Amino acid sequence: MKTSITRRSALAALASAAMTVPGLSLAQADRPVKFILPNATGSGVDAITRAAAPALGKALGTSVVVENQSGASGVIGLQALAKNPPDGYTLSVVSNNVVIFPSVIKNLPFDMPGDFTPIAVVGSTPMVLVVNPQKVAAVNSKDFIAALKAKPDGYNFGSGGTGTILHLAGEMFLDEAGAKARHIPYKGVGPMVTDLLGGQIDFAVLALPSVAQHIKSGVLRAIGMCADKRTQAMPEIPTFIEQGLTGYNMEAWFAVIGPKGMSSAQVKKVHDAVTAAFSDATVKETMAKQGNTISISSTEQAQKAFRTEMARYAALVKKAGIEPQ
Repeated sequence: MKTSITRRSALAALASAAMTVPGLSLAQADRPVKFILPNATGSGVDAITRAAAPALGKALGTSVVVENQSGASGVIGLQALAKNPPDGYTLSVVSNNVVIFPSVIKNLPFDMPGDFTPIAVVGSTPMVLVVNPQKVAAVNSKDFIAALKAKPDGYNFGSGGTGTILHLAGEMFLDEAGAKARHIPYKGVGPMVTDLLGGQIDFAVLALPSVAQHIKSGVLRAIGMCADKRTQAMPEIPTFIEQGLTGYNMEAWFAVIGPKGMSSAQVKKVHDAVTAAFSDATVKETMAKQGNTISISSTEQAQKAFRTEMARYAALVKKAGIEPQ
């Protein structure tokens, strides 16, 4: 009887202690942290998040669940995130798509970034223009641009959705090249890559991690990197700047965000976990192989960057002639 009483007393004391810690209860001790991704499986953000998930779980002290909620160019996933309580248990990894949305999508069901908590800009991902070699004979920028000009609107390019960074990158390439092609929007990167491999579309600008294996196998051909320098992951691919398209420099970045209203303690906990996870040796190696550059901002820098980047992309959208839909 004494042993049973002692055990009950210990459990009661443990429960009481747990309840004195803000935001912690016994029910929450084994609760996973869910990352809602507004991107389809196979996207660059998806590859990054899944590679870092084990280390993020370790740093957060719980398991991590990755849930893809793509659709409407990413609006569906972001809307789901915004509706969750700001308790630190529902987060997201997003690309710079999210700061383009206000310029290209009418009647957004949320305010960007007002309905979210930017926690950290984690790093950048190189983008590459690839073609289906069965549909496009060109092997470099000069020949590819010549082919596009020879057949105005005779080629088509895909993106993960209207107004995404991949769409904007494709439009900006055409603007810089003085060429034309038809845009085919998809409900996510995965379906678009499938059609690119199958020859239903001719070319696309994509995050390198999502197509590196296809470039290496030869089923897709890289025409050029959309950055100011080559990537260590695939240094054999020249930049468009090297190939004479000096005004073309597009970069994708990725960040961790949460719902609006997260406390400073919750934000710090997540920021510390992100810093630890992306400093993990295995994660760093994977990021390097994918071509990603890790440079974690402070929370203050992230919140400022979201607003600054919104203004920058608004100007690019206007220049590309993309009409809000």
